[in-house]
Amino acid sequence: MQTQFDAIIVGAGPAGSSAAILLARAGWSVALIEKQRFPRRKVCGECVAASNLPLLEALGIGPAFEAGAGAELRKVALMRGDRVIVANLPAAAHEKYPWGRALGREMLDTLLLGQARAAGVALLQPWSVQTIEGAAGDWRCEARAMDTEARLTLRAPLAIDAHGSWEALRSQDRHLTRNASDLFAFKANFHGASLDEGLLPMLSFDGGYGGMVVADGGVTTVACCIRRDHLEAHRRASPGLRAGEVVEKMLKRECRGVRVALQAASRAGPWLAAGPLAPGSRLRADDDMFRIGNAAGEAHPIIGEGMSMALQSAWLLCAQLLGVERRVKELGAAWQREVRRRYVAEWRLQFEPRMRLAAAFAHMAMRPASAATLMALAESWPGLLTRGARWSGKLRCAADPATIALLSPVAALAAESSAASTFASQAI
Repeated sequence: MQTQFDAIIVGAGPAGSSAAILLARAGWSVALIEKQRFPRRKVCGECVAASNLPLLEALGIGPAFEAGAGAELRKVALMRGDRVIVANLPAAAHEKYPWGRALGREMLDTLLLGQARAAGVALLQPWSVQTIEGAAGDWRCEARAMDTEARLTLRAPLAIDAHGSWEALRSQDRHLTRNASDLFAFKANFHGASLDEGLLPMLSFDGGYGGMVVADGGVTTVACCIRRDHLEAHRRASPGLRAGEVVEKMLKRECRGVRVALQAASRAGPWLAAGPLAPGSRLRADDDMFRIGNAAGEAHPIIGEGMSMALQSAWLLCAQLLGVERRVKELGAAWQREVRRRYVAEWRLQFEPRMRLAAAFAHMAMRPASAATLMALAESWPGLLTRGARWSGKLRCAADPATIALLSPVAALAAESSAASTFASQAI
């Protein structure tokens, strides 16, 4: 059983699987560790902005995504109280992919993981990372099988952290202090909702914000974030109800758009909950581990750019790791430091503006006075919502066409023919 690799990646979500695919296609030996079974439900939105669809095509899941995803997202709405303001979403310049679409994480994650297997990635699932120690050039990872308790020690010169928002790896211990302003995320799916396909509503209410969308199979997803103190107040007002049911009751009461959309709907399964959220950058200059997706940083989900940051950060990193030659024989510490410097600089350039805009919009939506101002502006100028979607980065891909072409399957096949490393052909 292979235990020595060029790279170890922790987390098989969109960021981790994308990086694994790109590296493996370039001839790297890659171990991908994921502790959950797929398909799995996850607390996040389902929207995939148009800027990401060329990436999914290059990763090999374009046709499957198109066949399964919901309708093209052409309209955006802002809903608060009894008011609903609708505007056009801006179209991307790409000839084939002008509009974003929505696909459940259950399907998206499974499609990407299938491509990783096909690329020759050694998949450990469901396995959990127990420890990961070392430094650039020499990493040692202790992993444990969730089912059998079997253990493996993996070694690689390079490590990539792609874990989710509510987990921690080396040098990223989460603070346990409870604050009234902590944000908790909730999500549920509904059958039979009356939300228009192709409409992307944003929800604003005191102490929180959210969104709705019709994804694959006509399933409507409702997701929101709410402050700890507001959630506790709503729970005291509805004793005996679970937290998710309290949130659903609150959304229907405080947002007519939600109430109308879900009037004849039935919930598919329980509400999912997670948190508290920790928006912001997690990249550090003294960190030897590469980080992508939420492990690198996350924006307030009100602008729906989490998927973009996950997919595009993986491409940014792999473009730096592979470069023009696509294969580096020596993965030493000095080379990794230079790669990390360039990657972090590019990550900040691409994503920090989105994060700042998302934070400003989120705080406006949660506070009554600023939300009233936002609604008044949007009512007098609906184009503000169109501009906001453009400002949030929905039309901009961090991986330019040249990078996509460089890391495309055609280029990868050429690289594989001369690659020296031998990688695993099936999951462990």
